[in-house]
Amino acid sequence: MARIFDVIEYRNEMVDEIVHRFPDDSSIGDYRIGSNVIVRDGQAAVFFRDGLALDVFGPGRHVIATANIPKVIDFIGKAFNDRTPFPAEVYFVSLKEFANRKWGTPQPIIVRNPGMGLGVALLQGFGTYSFQVSDPQLFVTNIVGKQARFHTNEIEERLRTMLLSKLQDLLGETAASKSVVELIGLTEELGAGVRAKTQDDFAAMGLTLKTFYIGNLKPSDKSAEELRNMGMLDMATYTQLQAADAMRDAAKNEGGGAGLTAGIGAGMGIGNIMNQALSGGMANQSQQPTAQGAAAGAAAAGAMPDVMTPSEAAAILRVSEEDVIAAITAGDLKAKKLGSAYRISKSALEEFLKS
Repeated sequence: MARIFDVIEYRNEMVDEIVHRFPDDSSIGDYRIGSNVIVRDGQAAVFFRDGLALDVFGPGRHVIATANIPKVIDFIGKAFNDRTPFPAEVYFVSLKEFANRKWGTPQPIIVRNPGMGLGVALLQGFGTYSFQVSDPQLFVTNIVGKQARFHTNEIEERLRTMLLSKLQDLLGETAASKSVVELIGLTEELGAGVRAKTQDDFAAMGLTLKTFYIGNLKPSDKSAEELRNMGMLDMATYTQLQAADAMRDAAKNEGGGAGLTAGIGAGMGIGNIMNQALSGGMANQSQQPTAQGAAAGAAAAGAMPDVMTPSEAAAILRVSEEDVIAAITAGDLKAKKLGSAYRISKSALEEFLKS
């Protein structure tokens, strides 16, 4: 037999709990005229019967009576007299602001960057946001359903996806008139724009986005391999960025790759390699009637010879022939020795750049 409840309340602080049904098991509570519904500060209570929301109670003590709760009484009065128990459910909803929720970009956001480098930029960011239930009945009906408990972690992924979608749209719109450097300095304006864009979507769920802060917005540090997999690099640019990656990694390893690393380090810095690759400078270099000039021209055009001499490989890597010979001797670069001469395959050079 169902238990009759004369007092309905939920005393929990609801730290990360947004909604709690009373009773919280699978049963339905039996209430009657004269039962008390106690709603604490920062709560609302949504009264349900037969799947229909009948009333929303604000903070305070509510006595189920015809004068106090007309929607409830009008509904149940058709089938029950004043003292007969009737089955119903009460959903307690937290109205506090759920603050300091985290968001971040799991993948970089691509924005246009005309006139610089590849013409696009990859941006990564992170920050915080907060939200609050603004329409308890709508939230319980459309989002919670029949769940006895509903916590913040059950909706945060949906909210973050929505926020990142709006941020991506806003960055795309703003990048049409602002450079990437200017975008990075507009965190306040971008945060306000995301709040404005998401209000209708939040309101449709019975929520309000209270704050959205961008803690950091910066260019991504994706490697050449990752950029190529995203379809953003041609072969020539990829080769040069791989050389930059190799030099950067070798600089972190004081004991390895001394011959080739020293040659690259003496010849040019990472910044110069990146600048030439991203600006397309290699494609505009004049070709010289030498083996090195031919190889450099092939690399600039996005093609690498299937078989190369150490001199041709040095031209592609922008180092001296001695550095290439030293890398072969050290076993870092695979090569085939024919008599006194070395020949290097395209696949071997690509594998060396990836190492």
